Parts: sequence; structure tokens; C-alpha cells
Amino acid sequence: MAMIMYFVKRFLLLFLHTLLQFLLLRCGTSLDTITVSEPVTDDGKVLVSPGKTFALGFFSPGMSTHRYVGIWYYTAPEHTVVWVANRDNPINNNSGVLSIDAHGKLVLRVKDQSQHIWSTDTNVSKSNNNISTIAQLLDSGNLILTHDDERKMALWQSFDYPTDTSLPNMKLGLDQRTGLNRVLTSWKSKDDPGTGNWSYKMDSNGSPQLFLYQGKVPWWRSGHWNGDGWSGIPTLQNTSLFNISLVDNENEITTSWEVLTPGLLSTLVVNGSGLVQRYVYPERYSKWIMVGEAPFDECDKYGKCGAFGKCNKVSNEVECSCLPGLQKNASGVCVRKRGAASMCGSGVGFVKVPNVKVPDTSAARVKTGLSMEACRQLCLNNCSCTAYASVDAREEKGGCMNWNGDLIDTRVYGDGNGQSLYVRVDAVELDDLYHSRKTEAGFFASKKRLAITVVGMLVTSFLILLVVHLVIKRKRKGSANQTMFNEASSILFKDSPKLDERRGKPDLPFFELSTVVAATDNFSAANRLGQGGFGPVYKGQLANGQEIAVKTLSKSSRQGTEEFKNEVLLIAKLQHRNLVRLFGCSIHKEERMLIYEYMPNKSLDFFIFDEIRRQLLDWRKRFEIIVGIARGVLYLHQDSRLKIIHRDLKASNVLLDAAMNPKISDFGLARMFGDDQIEANTNRPVGTYGYMSPEYAMEGLYSTKSDVFSYGVLALEIISGKRNNHFHVGSPCLNLIGHAWDLWTEGKSLDIVDSSLGDEASYPAHEVLRCIQIGLLCVQEQATDRPSMLEVVFMLGNEVNVPSPNKPAFINRRIIDSGQDASGCAGAPASVNDITISALEAR
Repeated sequence: MAMIMYFVKRFLLLFLHTLLQFLLLRCGTSLDTITVSEPVTDDGKVLVSPGKTFALGFFSPGMSTHRYVGIWYYTAPEHTVVWVANRDNPINNNSGVLSIDAHGKLVLRVKDQSQHIWSTDTNVSKSNNNISTIAQLLDSGNLILTHDDERKMALWQSFDYPTDTSLPNMKLGLDQRTGLNRVLTSWKSKDDPGTGNWSYKMDSNGSPQLFLYQGKVPWWRSGHWNGDGWSGIPTLQNTSLFNISLVDNENEITTSWEVLTPGLLSTLVVNGSGLVQRYVYPERYSKWIMVGEAPFDECDKYGKCGAFGKCNKVSNEVECSCLPGLQKNASGVCVRKRGAASMCGSGVGFVKVPNVKVPDTSAARVKTGLSMEACRQLCLNNCSCTAYASVDAREEKGGCMNWNGDLIDTRVYGDGNGQSLYVRVDAVELDDLYHSRKTEAGFFASKKRLAITVVGMLVTSFLILLVVHLVIKRKRKGSANQTMFNEASSILFKDSPKLDERRGKPDLPFFELSTVVAATDNFSAANRLGQGGFGPVYKGQLANGQEIAVKTLSKSSRQGTEEFKNEVLLIAKLQHRNLVRLFGCSIHKEERMLIYEYMPNKSLDFFIFDEIRRQLLDWRKRFEIIVGIARGVLYLHQDSRLKIIHRDLKASNVLLDAAMNPKISDFGLARMFGDDQIEANTNRPVGTYGYMSPEYAMEGLYSTKSDVFSYGVLALEIISGKRNNHFHVGSPCLNLIGHAWDLWTEGKSLDIVDSSLGDEASYPAHEVLRCIQIGLLCVQEQATDRPSMLEVVFMLGNEVNVPSPNKPAFINRRIIDSGQDASGCAGAPASVNDITISALEAR
């Protein structure tokens, strides 16, 4: 009887347990494990990680009806799949079952069939204690197969078998104990997650580096690990947002990354277009935002300039040249000037090539702990050694790489992001370099004698030319402006077959409408970059591979033909690394288009006013941007052929290239000044609230000091990460300028610094303070008090005593317009470039 009661109790307990499990499932409780008795079936059931970050279940990608088992972000509205189990073996219907089989493996099969469609490749034997295995989905996005005990040791994990996506703390690379190589491989298409043609993998030879392959052909490489990050990905280095690391030892050669901002979702994806892209998902945006990609440009294409060649991107033009000691032969291949035999004799040495991504390091020999002098001597003693370089970007840390044979895939970085490569040259080459430097030194030593001769010749020539000049001066002076206007009118605003006669003119190149249509895919919505005051802007690619941005004049634009003509006539004559380059224009009937170089990182406001993206700009990069903008404005004011007042300098008119170098754009409102002209007046002040100087906004007076004011506002915005017109602290009418001034007078200027830069230990406080002080000097009330851009550039580049600023403008004023809120303070700033300010009054 006791035995019967025992079995009845056991039955009731088992029944109640089963009933409870059923009720929990019916009430929507999410499970995070798969057991022998709890498989995942294709009926809408999903596994959800404990913190509800990831989900696992069946899905159909895009327009496909095939079924796959995958993992995706559970909290993101977009169905972002990060891992697929049966990517090359889809199921044709909803009969799939993911379960633990009798051998303890995780298997995918079709109902009522024993054949496995997919399974873990680990044979898991049960222990003596008969402990079963389970599969668990973790909050990291990792699916692990483990014993159902307290240890939870992974017997198998999805992180070891990635598809196209890398997640935080997931390793890529080689396990040297097991031979496992973790590789990212693109999907075939958005409708097919099958193994695609692009793969991203670690090359453990020489100094480790990552390669992107198209099939088996290397397409791009990351460069070697230089201590701070991958040397060929300057825009994806460690920031306040991410930390990238490398483990290189006898057990593994792997890289991983982590997100430093709690709660921020992020992925690194290899897509079907051959790009490695990093995305973040800020919750308040409800969409994924790309914050970096590689490769960046044509120079990043592997081996672009061949063996012993180096690639340089100058003003969007790709230049291939040979490394020192080599020259191009008839076939365009770099060869030794005097043959390989000359490289092994007395007098050979090395020439320094600075700021480069060093050649492919898979063939390099690496010696740790060697100084640069020891590295040089090691290469010098080996006749086959063609070059050497430091392993670390900071040469004083030691470590040596040297190459035997060809040097492949060297590229130049113009912004100082690269490192130095020391190329072996023969004695004759060294002697030529020595004599060329000696000749140059001799020239400067005798420049005084040369100057006397030249001055005598110039005086004679001047006397002759003076007579001619006086005769034609009056005619030239009266007709110069009219000639320029007539030329612009005949070229830009009149349909005529004679346009063809002007094509190819260096200052005003023309593009056929058909060329622009083909480049932009008929102005497709997918190529639309945005909308400006001028009109919509489209991305395009010319037949030669050149990427362009096409700015079209819309009929509804508040800017018109005057601004179009102004931009063409001005910017076509300007050449500076901190000004956006105008390739040309296109005119067809009523259509007006400007063709610019394409800026992949959009505009400065896209970064500094975004809580996530501005974390990618550390202080060093912000300072480089501040200095770059200053140099661009100085060129406009002083060094260009035409003295230019920009009149609309603001964050959205500063574009960023692939290396985050600033380039000033949008010259539709700019004006030319004579060399001796100080200021001008207009009855129609145009520009953007918050950046206008007081004399321009209230009286229509503009000068170089108007641009200086705008620059000062922009510098303070870059430092603080806040808009001047959107800044409200204490008083609802206080703007960024006023807040910066209050902190300056209180001796607390560093309180204005963007919090994403960290505390004072994270940046050079003295340099930041100098920039804040310069910004306040630029926004002073009186134009005569403001420094010139030459003085600004000098103060930025030198440790000098910066004058104390006077009270700035607009800290106690408000603008009367329709954008005011109920309190009488100005509301959101106008983004229009063509606004007349009718009145300003004290608050």
C-alpha cells in the first residue's frame, strides 16, 4: 500500500509540474534554453535571452519563403539577424524543429524525419552522472551548448561559427590549439543568407592583419596592429565609444571589440557590396546608424599601385608613384633604377617614407624588443631586405618588421595617421639625394647674391611694364567686372551650341546631362544624400570610378541663379585642402547642377550635435578640425586669388572626408572683396541665425570679421558639442556664447567641454582653454576687437599668450521672428540661407 501511495504522489507531482510549465508558456513566459523535452519549433515560438537582448527562432529573410534558424536583436524594431545556423540549407516549409538529440548535440531537422539539416559538430558524451546537455541563448548573443549543471562550460558556441556579423566581445581569428579560424562571410543577398562572395578573416602570417577577400582574391586589408588599433583603419580606431583589442600568443591570434557605452547596441557587418561596416543603435533614434566603414576609397584597394608602388589620394584624385630608388618602366611597373645587384654593396642605405600604411605584413619578419637602430642594422646586413619599419606606431616602443622581396599595398595618409617606412636604396640614389639637398642648401646660401641680380632685372622690367600698365589700366578697370559677368552669363545662363566650345576650360568644366544622369542612376532615391537650401543633393559615380556629389537647383529653392553663378565663379578658382572641390557644373535648359567631390562622412553637424556620433571625435580630431577650418578661412581671406567673404560659415557647411578632414562648402552667399576693401554693405543680410555677426545682422555690414565671428561660434560648438541657438542653461534665452562667457568670467571655462571627451585627464586642458579663449576673442561685440584669421591660425599653432576677450555679442539679445516660444525667447534656428532679419532688440 505504501508503495502505491508513493507512485501516486510521484504521478501527481509530475502532472502538476507539467501543467505549471504549460500555463507559464501560455502566459507568454520566454525561455532561454533548449532541452531534450523543450525544442524550438517553427510555430512562432522563440528563445529570448535573460535580459531580453537577443532572440532565437525561425525566420524568412526579405522576400524569401525559405525558413532558417537565426539569432536577432530582440529589442530593436528592425529585424536585425546576426547569426544563421542553416544558412546554406534552408527548410522549404514550417516543419523545422531545433532540439537536443540523444547524443547531446543540438540538431535541426524536419518533423517526423531523422535526417539532420544542421547540427553542432561536437560529439557530446554524457557524463557518469547522466547529466544532459542544454542549449542556452546568452545576452551577449552567443548560443552555447553546455552541460545542465552549475558550471555552464561551453561545449560548443555560435560565436565560434559566425556568419556575416561580429558582435561585441566575439573573437575573430585563429585558435592555434584547435585550428579553428573564425571568419565573417557576407550573405548572398538580402533574401538569401547563404555563404556569399566576401569574407573577412585574420591572416596570422608575419605581423597579424585582417583581410577582406572577394572569393579568394584579397580586396582590402586592415594593416597590422600598431598598438592603438589596425593601422589601415584610421577612422575605426579605439574611441570613447569602442575598445578594440588583439591577442597574439601561442594559443590564439584573435581580435575582438567591446562597446564602452552601457546599453548601446552595435554590430560589425560584412555586406554583399564588399564593405565592412560598423553600426550602432541608439534607442532614441529607433534605427541603426553607420559610424564607420572600410575600405574608404580607391587607394584602399589591395595592391592598387602594384609592387613597390605607393597610392596617394590628393583632392579626390588617385596618384600612383614608386617608392624611393625605383621608377616606372614602359609597362607602368616600378623597377629598380639600376637593377637589384646595386642593392648589395657599400654605401647602400634607407630613405624614410613618412605617414603611410606600411606594405602587406604577411610576408614581413617580426622581431620583438628591437630598437629602430637595431632594426635598421638587421635589414642592412641582409642583401634581400627591401625595407623595415617599427611594429608600433610610436617607434620608441621598439619592435621591428622587415621585408624581403616586393613591397605590396603601400598607401599615403595626408593627415599624419600613418607611420614611417624605411626603404632600402643603393649608393647612387643616396648620393643623388645628398647632392640634391646640398644643391638646395647652396642655393639658399647664395640667395642674397641671386636676389640682387633678380631685383635689377625686375626693376628694368617694371619700368617698361609701368608705362604699358598706365595706358591700359583705366580700360581694364572699367571692363573687368563686366567681362566676368558676360562670361558667366554666356556660359551658365544661355542655352547655346557654343557651350561645347567652353567645355574643358579648367575653371569651368561642363558635364553633359546624360553623364550626370548615368552617374546618379537617374537621380534615384537611393542615391539622395539630403536636402540643402540650394536643392536636393545626390551621390554619383562617374565612369572612371570617381565618386561625386551632385547639388541640383530646385524650383522651390530660396536660392537661385545668382547663388548658382556665384558658387561656380568663386569656388572654381579656389584650391585648398580645406575647401571642398568643385569638379564642374551641368546646364540643360532650366536645369542647374553643381558637381562636387563626394564627402563620405557628411557634414560636421552630423557628428558634433549627435550624442552617439560625437563620441567618435576625440579631442585630437576636434582640434585638427578647428585648425583645418581656420586654415580654410584664412585662405579665403588672404591667400586665394580672390579675397572671399564666405558669409555662411556654419557646422552644416563644413564637410568631412574619409579621414575626417574638414572642407568648407557652400559658396552661394560668398562675396568677393578688392585687395584694399575693408567692408561692404547690403540691404539683404542673409545667413543663419546664431552664426551672424551683430554688425551684419543689424546693419548689413559684412567683412572678413563677419566670418571670424562665425568661426568663433563654430569653434565653441565643436568644443561643447552644443548648438549656439539650442543652448539653454538657467535663463531660457541664454545661448552658447553667453554660457561660455559666464564660465570664462567665473574661471570655469572647462565646464563647457563636451562630456563625451571625458574628464580633464582625458585631454590637454591648456590646449582646450586656449581654443575656448580664441573662440571668445572671435565673437567679441566690436568687429575691430576680433582677431584676423591669420592671428587665429598663429594662436592655434603656437604656445603664445592669448589676449583676454571683451564681452561677446548677442548674449543678452533675442531675435524677433516667428520661431519664438511663449517666453519670448528665440525658438529653433532657421536653417535657411536666405533670411532677412527685420529687427533685433534687447531682452
